[in-house]
Amino acid sequence: MDLAREILLKVEESPRATGIGVFDLKIGGQSHEEVSYHIMLLHQAGLIEAFEPPCDDIDWAPSCLTWAGHEFLDAYREETFWHKAKSFVLEKTGSLGMEALKQAVPFVVQQAIKGG
Repeated sequence: MDLAREILLKVEESPRATGIGVFDLKIGGQSHEEVSYHIMLLHQAGLIEAFEPPCDDIDWAPSCLTWAGHEFLDAYREETFWHKAKSFVLEKTGSLGMEALKQAVPFVVQQAIKGG
């Protein structure tokens, strides 16, 4: 999930993420294949628009964030919220799924408002 969030942040900050065309995304310490796979997953989750390669020799490439991708990042841009949400979801479910993280937003925001 940390890699998925990092990809979303990189797509958001890229001046090439216009929704017109695609661009190559490199994340330090991650293989090209792993980044490509997570781009595909984020596309399937509806958080980014990405290019689906016509064959296995071409990697997935991001185009831009979707509305849902912007909403997700707005909720989890701050490291503190991100870590609280991951801890909460892991504690309650025993795993760390994207849908569970999306649903944890109200809890994390409520805790922040209460000062917790």
